[in-house]
Amino acid sequence: MASRSNSYSNFSESSSYDYDEQPPPDRADPLSPGHRRNSHNGLLGFTFGSKKMRKKKPFCQERAIVGLALFVIAFVSMNWWMLNRIQNSGRAPEFDFRFLEANSSTLSIREELVRLGKGKKPQKTIYARMLAKAAHALAEGQRKPEPKDLWAEPYFVASSWKPCAEQRDWQPSEGTNGYIIVTANGGINQQRVAVCNIVAVARLLNATLVLPKFLYSSVWKDVSQFGDIYQEEHFIDYLKPDIRIVRELPQELQSLDLEAIGSLVTDADVVKEAKPGFYKKYILPILHKNRVVHFLGFGNRLASDPLPLQVQRLRCRCNFHALKFVPKIEETGALLIRRMRQNVTRLGPLDRHLVGPFSKSMMKGERNRGAKVARYLALHLRFEIDMVAHSLCEYGGGEEERNELEAYREIHFPALVELKRTKKLPSPAALKAEGLCPLMPEETVLMLAALGFNRQTRIYLAGAHIYGGKSRLASLTTLYPNLVTKENLLSSSEIEPFKNFSSQLAALDFIVCTAADVFAMTDSGSQFSSLISGFRVYYGGGKMATIRPNKRRLADIFVKNNTIDWRTFEQRVRKAVRQTKRVFSRPVGRSVYRYPRCNECMCNT
Repeated sequence: MASRSNSYSNFSESSSYDYDEQPPPDRADPLSPGHRRNSHNGLLGFTFGSKKMRKKKPFCQERAIVGLALFVIAFVSMNWWMLNRIQNSGRAPEFDFRFLEANSSTLSIREELVRLGKGKKPQKTIYARMLAKAAHALAEGQRKPEPKDLWAEPYFVASSWKPCAEQRDWQPSEGTNGYIIVTANGGINQQRVAVCNIVAVARLLNATLVLPKFLYSSVWKDVSQFGDIYQEEHFIDYLKPDIRIVRELPQELQSLDLEAIGSLVTDADVVKEAKPGFYKKYILPILHKNRVVHFLGFGNRLASDPLPLQVQRLRCRCNFHALKFVPKIEETGALLIRRMRQNVTRLGPLDRHLVGPFSKSMMKGERNRGAKVARYLALHLRFEIDMVAHSLCEYGGGEEERNELEAYREIHFPALVELKRTKKLPSPAALKAEGLCPLMPEETVLMLAALGFNRQTRIYLAGAHIYGGKSRLASLTTLYPNLVTKENLLSSSEIEPFKNFSSQLAALDFIVCTAADVFAMTDSGSQFSSLISGFRVYYGGGKMATIRPNKRRLADIFVKNNTIDWRTFEQRVRKAVRQTKRVFSRPVGRSVYRYPRCNECMCNT
């Protein structure tokens, strides 16, 4: 029995339970001469020795031992099977999106990678032990209710904040000091912030704003302009009581060489987080002299504080009210939300603000009062190669991964490469401990499982081009098979109008993530996640739960992945995430787009 007991002890190191087996008491006295001389315990309960001493144990005890042996064999087999699925993504099962009727599809991770010409070895992970425990927890979780506050904001005080950025307490600006042209850079999120900032600058300088333009980016490779993403007429009309907006410069100014006359202002000419005084001191004189200023590559160039209350409110008004997606994006966004909700006819708190009149289409069909509410979680997994390479962290891929990321830095981040050569930077382990590394997909799935989301949870994955491809996502898709993207939910004809337009595809992600019952981010510094969480706060009425993990605290938990038991892991993760859900007013100097709970944007009732 000692050898069997040892096998249990070894097995418990990779299973979700520990079994302490006690051997059954011997029938004969182990100290008796007869026992020492001529007896041995048999596996099935017989005592071998002389005919006189040969006895059979009770039948019920024999049956119990056989049953225990069968149970252990089945349990070991199940553990091996689950662990093998997670460790070897090359043999990961096909995941079938059965809840999508018209657009269901079955994808094989290995076949998809080969088809894309990106077939790689199965992704190794340092979290195999914890993923096996998570798999068992999810399997058991089918019989248990989810935590009470999992799908809700836990603090009632959140509902006391109401949107009020639409309130105005000033006269319209005549824009008599000249014209402002802006060409915003970056992706859709940076462009959105730039537009709201330039609207505030135009008011500060009493200038007329020319309808914003977007700078073509070699990274995003999207030729979309303002009118391809946002409704121009609504933008102009809604902000008419605040600033004057025109579609183009007057004829007499269009032929000017703005660079030659000193009216071209780049990001390098404007200090980061510039205060209102900077614009009045340096930009206003140019307007007075040349009647026009062109901000080229304008981005985050307006400070959060100090700013007059009404100007700050104007920024909120622009972000939450003036920027409406074009009907093409609204319609497809409504379609995606409806499919994520399994065509259940209900409206969420943000639907009409996100998809406008198309929210009515989400209420079509017969209502089934007995139908279970279809909820879904949206996940922004910030794990693209640019983020991974710039972080200087390591993700378990060994020398091959280090060489690949270093080659990417040489091309895209030469300044960072030079900094590495000339200065001693923190080690990957130190960066991880400080919470400066993006969460890996393996860490993300462990977090979701620990929080209590069951295996059947429908998950919408925003973004694309995850570093490592579907091989890297194997743990996530194995433990949560109902995970989809917009590419899965839409037919080829439905997604065709958005192909090759990354900003428009990102707008669809924005809509579905913002409308989700729960939104989980893996990087709180992401502009995309910040805008979504702010939108959910502004219009959510305190009902839209958002998961903002504290990566420093999670790193302290994950570092114990080889020793920590699942119950302790659950408790610590839930505590770390719960603390980030607390309701507070916008801290001084922080973005109103991310933290709209302030007097400038919302009213505390």
